[in-house]
Amino acid sequence: MYLEHFGMRELPFGLTPNTRFYVDLPGHREALNVILVALRSGEGFVRITGEVGSGKTLLCRRLLRELGPAFVSAYVPDPFLSPLGLRKALAAELGIQFPHNVDSHRLLKRIREVLVEAHASGRSTVLLVDEAQALSRESLEGLRLLTNLETETAKLLQVVLFGQPELEARLRAHSLRQLAQRITFAHRLPRLDRERTVDYVTTRLTSAGRAGGDLFSRAALGALHRASGGIPRRINVLGHKALMAAYGRGDARVRWRHVRSAVVDTPTGSLRQGRRPAIGREATAP
Repeated sequence: MYLEHFGMRELPFGLTPNTRFYVDLPGHREALNVILVALRSGEGFVRITGEVGSGKTLLCRRLLRELGPAFVSAYVPDPFLSPLGLRKALAAELGIQFPHNVDSHRLLKRIREVLVEAHASGRSTVLLVDEAQALSRESLEGLRLLTNLETETAKLLQVVLFGQPELEARLRAHSLRQLAQRITFAHRLPRLDRERTVDYVTTRLTSAGRAGGDLFSRAALGALHRASGGIPRRINVLGHKALMAAYGRGDARVRWRHVRSAVVDTPTGSLRQGRRPAIGREATAP
C-alpha cells in the first residue's frame, strides 16, 4: 500500500468511524454543543440530521466520549427494531438481565427502576439512536413513551436521534406530532465548503502520521471538494483512491489527474462543476 511511500503510519481515509480521526469542523462542533447543552439542561429529545456520509455516526461516537461520568449512556445502532425490541436493546445497554420471553410491561418496569437508581445517584441517562430515519412509526412512538418516565422534577431518560434528512420529513407527519413537539433542540450537519474540505483532508493526513509539506496540490483539493460535494464519506473514498493513483504512478504528490482517476472509478463522484486547470498552473500549484 502507499503508507510508506507517503510517510504515513495508517490509512488516512478509512470508512470505519474512528474517533481518533475526528475533525473538529464548525458544523460538527456546533452540533456537539447543541447536544451537550440540551442534555445538561435535562431536555427530553434532540434531533441531529445530515446527508448520507456527513459524519453522524462519528459524531455520535465522539459524543459518547464527551458525556463523562455524569451520564449513563445507551447506544442503539440498529434502528430496525419493534417497540419491544427497542426496549430490549435499551435494557441490554443498561446492563439489565431479562428472559428472552419477557413481556413489555415487566421490562419497562425494570428499566424505570434502573433509571430511578441512576437519577438518585446524580446521573442522567441518555439513549443515542443512530440511523433513526429507519425507525418504524410504532418504534418512534415507543421512544416517546419511554421519555414519559420521569420524577416530579426531571426526565429519567433523554433521547438523541441521529438520522438522514428523511427523519425531519417523517416527524412532520400528523401521527407523530406529539413526538415532534418534544424535540426542543435540532441541528442539521452542513456540507463542507472548500476551506473546510481542505481542513478535513489536512487533519486526516496529520492524524495518519503525515508530516511536512502539502500532499494534495491546490488543484487536487479543489477537484476533491467539487467531486465529493463536501460530504466527508465521499472525500474519504475519493481521497483514498487518489492516493492509490498517485502511488501507482510513483508520484510524490496527489494532483488533479489523480483525483480525476478516482472520480472515474467512483459512481458518486463528479467533476462537472469545474474545469480542469491548465497544465502549467497545476505544475506550479503548491
